[in-house]
Amino acid sequence: MQYMTTAEIREKYLSFFEEKGCKRMPSSSLIPDDPSLLLTSAGMVQFKPYFLQQKHLEAPYIGTTTVQKCVRTNDIDIIGTTGRHLSFFEMLGNFSFGEYFKEEMCAWAYEFSTEVLGLPAERLYFTVFEDDDETIDIWKALGVPENHISKLGEDDNFWRAGPTGPCGPCSEIYFDQGEEFGCGSPDCAPGCDCDRFLEYWNCVFTQYDGQEDGTLAPLPKKNIDTGMGLERIAAIMQGVQSNYETDVLRSLVSVGERLTGTVYGDGGATDLSLRIMADHSRAVTFMIADGILPSNEGRGYVLRRLLRRAVMKGHLLGLDKPFLNEYVDEIVRLMGHVYPEIVENRELARRVILSEEERFGANLRQGRAFLDEALAQLEGTVLPGEQAFILHDTYGFPVEITSELADERGIQVDLDGFEVCMNEQRERARAANTKDAEAAWSTYGGVMSDVLDATGPTEFLGYENVEADARIVALVRDGELVDALEAGDEGRIVLTRTPFYAEKGGQVGDIGCLETPDAAARVTDTQEPEKGLIAHTVVVENGRFVTGQDVHATIDAPRRARICRNHTATHILHWALRKVLGDHVKQAGSLVAPNRLRFDFTHYEAVAPEQIREVERLANEKIMENHLVTYYETSLDEARKKGVMALFGEKYGEIVRVLDIEGFSTELCGGTHVGATSEIGFVKITTETSVGANLRRIEAVTSFDALAYANSIEAELKETASSLGVPMFDVSERAAANVRQLKDLNAKMKFNREAMAANDFAKLFDFVAESKQGYRVLIAEVDGFDAGQLRNGWDLARARVEHLGAVVFASVKDDRPILLAAGTPEAVEAGFDAGAVIKAIAPAVKGGGGGKPTMAQAGGKDASGVKAALQMARDMLL
Repeated sequence: MQYMTTAEIREKYLSFFEEKGCKRMPSSSLIPDDPSLLLTSAGMVQFKPYFLQQKHLEAPYIGTTTVQKCVRTNDIDIIGTTGRHLSFFEMLGNFSFGEYFKEEMCAWAYEFSTEVLGLPAERLYFTVFEDDDETIDIWKALGVPENHISKLGEDDNFWRAGPTGPCGPCSEIYFDQGEEFGCGSPDCAPGCDCDRFLEYWNCVFTQYDGQEDGTLAPLPKKNIDTGMGLERIAAIMQGVQSNYETDVLRSLVSVGERLTGTVYGDGGATDLSLRIMADHSRAVTFMIADGILPSNEGRGYVLRRLLRRAVMKGHLLGLDKPFLNEYVDEIVRLMGHVYPEIVENRELARRVILSEEERFGANLRQGRAFLDEALAQLEGTVLPGEQAFILHDTYGFPVEITSELADERGIQVDLDGFEVCMNEQRERARAANTKDAEAAWSTYGGVMSDVLDATGPTEFLGYENVEADARIVALVRDGELVDALEAGDEGRIVLTRTPFYAEKGGQVGDIGCLETPDAAARVTDTQEPEKGLIAHTVVVENGRFVTGQDVHATIDAPRRARICRNHTATHILHWALRKVLGDHVKQAGSLVAPNRLRFDFTHYEAVAPEQIREVERLANEKIMENHLVTYYETSLDEARKKGVMALFGEKYGEIVRVLDIEGFSTELCGGTHVGATSEIGFVKITTETSVGANLRRIEAVTSFDALAYANSIEAELKETASSLGVPMFDVSERAAANVRQLKDLNAKMKFNREAMAANDFAKLFDFVAESKQGYRVLIAEVDGFDAGQLRNGWDLARARVEHLGAVVFASVKDDRPILLAAGTPEAVEAGFDAGAVIKAIAPAVKGGGGGKPTMAQAGGKDASGVKAALQMARDMLL
């Protein structure tokens, strides 16, 4: 068996199935087209429309073959504890949509395993579904000994997407790693829980449609869906026992060794940390490159959790400064030749990761504060598992860190309780993962899917035309197909062809009208409910529309022109932002409406006013230079080779549309645009804000809307100038002078209030008493003071009253009671505890609070309890 690198195995697999007639397809994005899926977790996801016969391969191809990048996190806490579990992995796959089936698949799998990879036939074992004698006969005909074939039940060798829908038996191929990996049982065989038989290839024969009554109806076309874990077969070919010892992952583990000064291989906690850092850094890099950014929900939450888990493992090994970008550079070196997106977005990944690592430092501090408070309030010597889980899930604290910090104070962690919480979370994740798997194979459903199947895609004419003649192919009202729409009806109309642009890519849908000689309908929106199918949302104003009828479709051309100006302006602003802020800027979302545009982009801090002005200046410079705007169609690969920019997070088909603004901007875009930049008029940025971690947003207007915006500002400025009694361009100077004067007045008012407060406190100094422990204490009510003023009162009393040891103050401000207790270090040493005092008296005002022995405070809801609270303090201290 000859050693092969991961790159060699990847290429040999793709080339092998290409030679068999399969079309080599690129990996799809980790953001799946199917909105029901969180992340791409299998190779078949991008081919769902082919399996459902909604898209078809053109001859001479008999199927497809890919290496799909995948992320699975349903068992995130297991990752690193074994040599097999990964969050990010590559899945080798080949797929047939009715062109070849079992015999070809089994023969090719055997050929690839034994002849291309050179795996010894005597070490290969095969499992089949217990009722699938046909596949057993195929393997035997290929020369597989009968004692190397096992039957397993439905749980192991029958694949289902859900209770109903496409399903079928599967056959798995195992590699015998040797008796030394086994459990020693004489019954040890493929399917055993030990590591002797390593499953590396699963061939699914999707031939049935599961019915609600449990019966299996044959599918019209039988499909092949296979998956081979690249890291797993690489471990076999490289003679190592773990995925983490294969060439790619071992190189990433070495990054951790270099950074921490540790050595991998002892099997302990250090190995676990190094594995997690290697695995998670790869997942994070690829997720960001595909348009996923850290957030507190959805894909962004998965990304953030992986990143923070890697950081915490680094902290365990002594890394207290950001370090993950060291991994990014190595990942790009190892895998950039296969996945160009990680090269293109390298700087973005580095900046996002650095920002998150720095941000996580604050979370670590908050987590420590939470733990400190939990331990301080703890009654007993065991921290509940629920609190350890909150630290794990909310602040990213691994339970071993919590245990270590608690142990320093003689506290144990309820690990059993923690595991209960973890298992509950795993069950929720598994349930979601199962739902994702079912959704991956569920049909698109709904009437529009039926329309697409029956009529095919709509021909879009809107790049060149604002009106066109067409025929009605479907009418929909209240989600049902109907034969006619009458006057007053609201519904959807699907045409054979249309000039109406359907909302997508941030550009809103067109409006306009559909007409016949006897009827008219107002189009209020245009959508694409199924890929390639354009549906016009209409209100029938008069007459009657019927299926098969010819209509004349006309869009609102002036509105479309305004949209075009704004859409082209977003591309120019994108270019200008990258010029001013740097190449890490990527579009992360947009809205192109007739009256405004919104543009979201990746950046890590607020854009300074002078930067906004420069962006605006550069954009208007390009507009006024009157550059020609053209487009052309090409393959995605060719576009990449030419350096055309893909919009961040977008997914593209094989053929893409390139927008070329002559001389400075080429981007993939399917929207509508002006013919030359001067048609935009000018662009004015109206706002710049944050919309999330590492995401900024600008809003802008163009053309007549920009003119209206400028006129409104001028009108406001003139009105303000008139009110201030100064010329228009002296408004800022006069306003600044007025602000300075107001600040002076406020400062004088504050001084007078503090002087009055000092006098009020001074009146109380004669009521100082001696406490039980011998220090002097002042207990008093001072109404109308807030918490800050009460603290100032403590400072004043300590300065004015000789040998004062402690105070307990109460106040009512805006009908809300406030309590403060404070003491000197000497009083605390004598027995005073401000936190204990506040904890004891706060219930009297129906409140709560706390603090340190030297100072504590509380708020409450019942002002009538203030006197009772102070009396309780007197009883405690005097």
